[in-house]
Amino acid sequence: MSGGRTVVFACMDADTLGGIQRVTHTVAQGLAERGHEVHVIGLHRAERPFRYVERPRYAHHVIHRRPVGALSRLAGRREHRALGRLLREVGPGFAVLTSPGVVTRVRSLLPERLLPIGQYHGSYEHARGCWHLRSVRRHYGTLEKAVFLSDDDAWRFSEQALLPNTWSIPNPLPSWPERTADLEAHRVLGVGRLEGVKRFDRLISAFARAHRDTGHDWELHLIGEGAERDRLREHAAACGVAGRVVFRGTVPASEMGREYSAGAVLGLSSEHEGLPLALAEAASHGVPSVAFDVSSGVRSLVAHGRAGLLVPPADVTALAGALGGLMASVPERRRLGAAARAHAEAFRADRVLDRWEELFEQVTR
Repeated sequence: MSGGRTVVFACMDADTLGGIQRVTHTVAQGLAERGHEVHVIGLHRAERPFRYVERPRYAHHVIHRRPVGALSRLAGRREHRALGRLLREVGPGFAVLTSPGVVTRVRSLLPERLLPIGQYHGSYEHARGCWHLRSVRRHYGTLEKAVFLSDDDAWRFSEQALLPNTWSIPNPLPSWPERTADLEAHRVLGVGRLEGVKRFDRLISAFARAHRDTGHDWELHLIGEGAERDRLREHAAACGVAGRVVFRGTVPASEMGREYSAGAVLGLSSEHEGLPLALAEAASHGVPSVAFDVSSGVRSLVAHGRAGLLVPPADVTALAGALGGLMASVPERRRLGAAARAHAEAFRADRVLDRWEELFEQVTR
C-alpha cells in the first residue's frame, strides 16, 4: 500500500488478557512498523492490564478510568467529548471498531474522514445464539466493511445477516518460531483465561480419562488466570489427577514460545471460540491440537486428521479418546505437528497485514 494512512482501533477494553486485545495490539504494531499512523483506544481501563507489545510504535489511549460497566449519563457525555476530541485530532484513514458494542458506541462520533470498519471476533455459531447476530445485522451493513475471521464465517454472515460488505481476515500470529517442539515431553497444554466459557473442567475430565489409559507420567499444564481457578483445582482432585494438573497462572507473551516448545499436545475445550490464537501458536511450534469443533475459525486452524483432531462439541469421551491417542504415540504427534506448522503459515503476521492493506485499498478505491 503506497503511503501510510491513519488507522484507529477502538476496543471496549484494550488491555485485558484476551483474544480481541491480543489481536488488536499485534495488528497495530505490524501496521505501525509498515509506516501507518496507528492509535489503539480502550473505552475502559482494564482491571489487570496486560502488556502485549514491549515497545509499541503506536499511540495508546484510555477514555474511562473505570473498568467495563454501565455508564452514567454524565460519564456518557464525558466519553462523547473525549472521543470526539481525540478523533478530530487524527488524520484521514480508517476506524476499526472491534466488537458490536464498540460499533454502537463509537460509530456516530466518527468524523467523515475516518472510514468505519466493523470487526467481529466471534463465530457465526456464537453470534446466532446471543444478541450479537441482531446487532451485526442492524449495524454492520452501514459500515464500509464488515470483517470476520474466516471465509466461511464471512459467507454465513452475508447470507444470514444480509450483509453486502463482508470481508475475512484471520487473526495473526505475533511471531514465527525458528525451532519446533520435539514433542517428547509428557505435557498437555491448556491455554486461556480460567473462565466458564473455556470449560477447562471438560479438558481436565478428558485428561484424567486419557491419563488412566496411557499409564505414563503425563501432566496437564493450564496457562492462564481467572475466577474458575479454585473450582478447577477441586475438579482435578475429584477426577483423581490433582497432582497431574499444574496451574501455571499468567505467562508473559514474550515467554509463551518456551511453553509451547515444552508441550506435546494442546487441548481446547471451549463452549465457543472465534479463531483462537492458542491453536495457531501451538501449530507454529509444531504442536498438534485436539479441539471441540465449535466454529469455522477452529476448523480453519485444525484440519481434522491432517493437522490436528476435532471432536464433537462438549463430547468429553471423544476428547479423551483423541487426547489419549496422541499421548500414546510420538510418531502420530510428529506427523500431525509437522502438518500443523505448515498449515499455520497462512496465519503469519506479514500475510495477515497484507490482507489488512488490501482491505484499505479496496475501501478507498
